[in-house]
Amino acid sequence: MADVSVKGVRVRSLALLAICEVAALGLWFSASAVVPSLIAEYGLSPNQASMMTSAVQIGFVAGTLASAILSLADRLDPRRFFMFSTLVAAGANALLLAVEPTSPVVIVLRFVTGACMAGVYPVGMKMAVSWARDDVGLLIGILVGALTLGSAAPHLFNAFGGIDWQFTILTASAVALSAALLINLVQLGPKIAPAPPFNPGAAFQAFRQPALRWANFGYLGHMWELYAMWAWLVVFLDASFRLNMGADAAAWWSRLATFGAMGLGGAIGCLLGGAIADRYGRTTLTMGAMTASGLCALVIGFLFGAEPWLLTLLATIWGVTVVADSAQFSASIAELSPPEYVGTMLTVQTSAGFLLTLFTVHLVPPLAAAWGWQYAFAILAVGPFLGVFAMSRLRAHPDSSRLAGGRK
Repeated sequence: MADVSVKGVRVRSLALLAICEVAALGLWFSASAVVPSLIAEYGLSPNQASMMTSAVQIGFVAGTLASAILSLADRLDPRRFFMFSTLVAAGANALLLAVEPTSPVVIVLRFVTGACMAGVYPVGMKMAVSWARDDVGLLIGILVGALTLGSAAPHLFNAFGGIDWQFTILTASAVALSAALLINLVQLGPKIAPAPPFNPGAAFQAFRQPALRWANFGYLGHMWELYAMWAWLVVFLDASFRLNMGADAAAWWSRLATFGAMGLGGAIGCLLGGAIADRYGRTTLTMGAMTASGLCALVIGFLFGAEPWLLTLLATIWGVTVVADSAQFSASIAELSPPEYVGTMLTVQTSAGFLLTLFTVHLVPPLAAAWGWQYAFAILAVGPFLGVFAMSRLRAHPDSSRLAGGRK
């Protein structure tokens, strides 16, 4: 009976954690959903529009760096850290309704929101890992899959005519507020480690220890490709579809296709990736997924102007493979890290990865302008191919025996 009771607590806690994660991180995605409405209503410049999203990314990097140096994810109760971070972020998001959308204050508020996400995303993964048995890859995969679906949702909203921006901001803040309260009902699993003493050098273990270093290098290769693909796929598809249909139809179908590739395909990829990695090994899955996604990056440009169904099919395959490995890098870090510093190591990993995306997201447009869409995405293949090399080195390291119960 005790085992049945523990299993029930585990299921309820993980389900509630996933709901809270998506609800809180909706603050991040809400800006993407309302940008088209703000451009139409307030004449937001391209620079202002891009900064509404970039400020969140920059804030997240700053927040994760501070959290990692202070080991906040391991020294604080993760539920309280999550709650406080979400409350501040929800308040910053709600304040967007009190200022003009063209005001520089908006950028500051978006930065604060991003910084607070450092207490949500990696901390949520740490809480999930505390309940892991032999399924850590699947557990983190479920969280990342839900977030992938959420990040793609703005494309679905925009495909069906957009939504009122004030209602979106208010709803996102209210939903996040509920997450800040509900997170206190999540119970921590038996694998939660006692809080370690303050050690400002703990974060550097992420790149000092060889096994952790190779896992992080693999993740950086993955992140080189992921967010640039997510950012520009809809623009690429829209430009391609316009060669086969009218502008209005191209805009609608490209947004729908992007949601299918990023959202549905990405969520499926995360779940399948987690199940496969737990059964056959982390390096096996990550190397296979990065090889497939890298090939998609190389090939998809040559289908520019091809039949929309064919391009959508390849984009969906890319959407599945580009994120199928995402959770497995975090699972690898969780398995390779000292138990008392799992939260800090996950925070360092996400910080480094999102810092890299600030560069790669801005790399694609000038390449498209100079070389055309046929070649613009090809540069993204460099990341996953280098990531395959890094994970092959991890596979050869003795510490890889700690991955997925010995399944490398």
